Amino acid sequence: WERALSLLDEMQQRGLERDVYTYSAAISACEKGGQWERALSLLEEMQRRGVEPNVVTYSAAISACEKGGQWERALSLLEQMRRRGVEPDVYSFSAAISACEKGRQWERALALLEEMQQSGVDPNIFSYNAAIAACEKGGQWERALSLLDKMQQQGVESDIISFNSAVLACRKGGQWERALSLLEEMQRRGIEPGAISYGAAISACEKGGQWELAESLLEEQRLNSLKAGFTLF
Repeated sequence: WERALSLLDEMQQRGLERDVYTYSAAISACEKGGQWERALSLLEEMQRRGVEPNVVTYSAAISACEKGGQWERALSLLEQMRRRGVEPDVYSFSAAISACEKGRQWERALALLEEMQQSGVDPNIFSYNAAIAACEKGGQWERALSLLDKMQQQGVESDIISFNSAVLACRKGGQWERALSLLEEMQRRGIEPGAISYGAAISACEKGGQWELAESLLEEQRLNSLKAGFTLF
């Protein structure tokens, strides 16, 4: 990102015009480097210079805010896009949902997921995974499971991240039976449960007083050559 900003300065020194593509690339570099403040500074600078941001520019800036734990700024940028007539795409929405998840704003995450569908933008696996994780953090196990089902209905293939978040949500909600059911479903789909998957299910069984099942899962985990040391939460 530092080299990208240096090149941007060099362009100005050489009298070269900085356009939306060069600014977008620099903002994206800042996003990848975890420099959300610099990303926003570049966004403001390009607007001052009369360079109109496009959906790529905004998506990179929103993602920078997401990585920096700035969910309020991410939502503000999403709103700014609309005011300027730039329609958010799946990447803009997904980054904003992920920002809400990291900020423990599960209601806002679900509202954004619904909004993107109403706007005609189909959520992808990243959108759903972020929303499920937001529900898990908010202790909303029923909503997490509902989203997992909705993914399947809409033809979005869930992965180990989707299931792990759902199992963790069930653990928090004391739903040991559903946690075990999810573990079985993962295996039916050919998704190999990992340490987090087993750990959450074992913890759910422990909370539910199902010590025999917890021991059985621990043995199953051992047989699958997973490290039992990662099963405690």
